[in-house]
Amino acid sequence: MKASLPIPSQLPAQMPQLRDDWRRRACRAVLRLCGWSLTGEFPDVPKLVLIAAPHSSWWDGVWGLLIKAAIGADVHFMAKQELFRGPLGGLLRRLGGMAIDRGAAKGVVEQMIDQFRQRERLWLGIAPEGTRKPVARWKHGFWHIARGAGVPVFPVAFHYPDKTIQLGPLFDTTADVAADLARLRAWYAPFRGKHRDV
Repeated sequence: MKASLPIPSQLPAQMPQLRDDWRRRACRAVLRLCGWSLTGEFPDVPKLVLIAAPHSSWWDGVWGLLIKAAIGADVHFMAKQELFRGPLGGLLRRLGGMAIDRGAAKGVVEQMIDQFRQRERLWLGIAPEGTRKPVARWKHGFWHIARGAGVPVFPVAFHYPDKTIQLGPLFDTTADVAADLARLRAWYAPFRGKHRDV
């Protein structure tokens, strides 16, 4: 029987981190009860674009947020600014949400590059498929953000058959987006989401 969700005794010094409190311990307990495990190592870098795939179920977001809290990784995600009004806005911010103005002169990519420039530490999580439905091609936004901000891409895979979250190696982008995407998709090839693979 495999050990469930081994928690690193010490997270990398440069990694953005959440404080350890009762909520973090509660998330650990839930994940242990559900049988999820974590494989691989977190990189010791202050800024990166984390991509998560395969994204085939809304459960991916649930498990992702639970693991983020359980580990203590301060990973942010993008959401349209309209969602940040009222009580939901406060909750989204506490979960790591960053408001995006889709009507701004600067596009989403430029807004995120600005965020990387303004912060000393930022781990930004993105689902490159952009939807839970099967897609022939990934959206390139994450690549353009990473390339424009000069930060690496950190792939993370959901593998539902054995309830494993696999942490991958850091990928540095090159000038060839097609080659970079092919290399990343090749890394994801062995992993299967809740309803499909990549």
